[in-house]
Amino acid sequence: MDVSFLGGPQPQLGVGVVAPFDFALDRELWRWVPDDVSLHLTRTPFVPVEVSLDLARLVSEHETLDAAVQALCAVSPQVICYACTSGSFVGGLAGERAMCAAMAQAGDVPSLTTSGALLEALREIDARRIAVVTPYTKSVTDSLEDYLGEGGITVTGRAYLGLTRHIWKVPYRDVVDMARAAVVGSADALFISCTNLPTYDVIPQLEAELRMPVLSANQVTMWAALRAIGARAVGPYQALLDPVARRGPAAMTGWEPPGGGPLTPGGGPLSPGGGGSRATPEAAFAGPPALPDGEPDGVEPPLAPPEDPGPLPSV
Repeated sequence: MDVSFLGGPQPQLGVGVVAPFDFALDRELWRWVPDDVSLHLTRTPFVPVEVSLDLARLVSEHETLDAAVQALCAVSPQVICYACTSGSFVGGLAGERAMCAAMAQAGDVPSLTTSGALLEALREIDARRIAVVTPYTKSVTDSLEDYLGEGGITVTGRAYLGLTRHIWKVPYRDVVDMARAAVVGSADALFISCTNLPTYDVIPQLEAELRMPVLSANQVTMWAALRAIGARAVGPYQALLDPVARRGPAAMTGWEPPGGGPLTPGGGPLSPGGGGSRATPEAAFAGPPALPDGEPDGVEPPLAPPEDPGPLPSV
């Protein structure tokens, strides 16, 4: 059969992605990408360190970035993004800018990071007060809040899991529970941190329930990378991607959790984190250690559902 009439594959734009060695959500990144764009992923070298501030520093060293960018440049991407939230906020605003400069110099290609994309996305939706959800330990979550503060963003409430490994196994239900606990007071948006935390399917459902834009690490990374090359991220009714969605339920204000007042694992008021040293309402979801290899995937829900939390989103 003569197939010469097909003329070969359609031309593709290329997005280079530098991810940490333990990144497990390649498929999630692709879900935001239109058909005429290809992702080219590479990973940082393995280091025997659990998720922590030390790991964030190790996977963001400029020598590591230089080698990864040079490898990606063999396939001529139009932009390169560093897809790791903690690795790009651990050095603060100055550290994030230095990472972008180092990558751009190594490959002579426009470069960005997840944390830089987050600030860009918050400006896009005009959000200055946000709730934060992370799978991290308290110290890593504190570092994220410090970075946001440098960027002029106030954290109104937060919840975190305290995990140091196997973050990609966290089920959507735990993400939803944390989101409900973190959204207290007056927030313009919710941010779900960590590129290794699954979020794609839960974003539209959370936006409908919480009535505010919901951003995630992988979402803002792909949105910013695609925008840098004149393309648009795709996704079902997400406020960041679709201005129409910002005028819908996600744009409504004045929402309070069912029954009024913030939700907590036990139904009582949220207490400040850090032994009273921080004013930010905080809920720590300290569950059992992540499961070793060979055991069933997933993390047991670390808390009982809040009182009258409303229906869970269908995911």
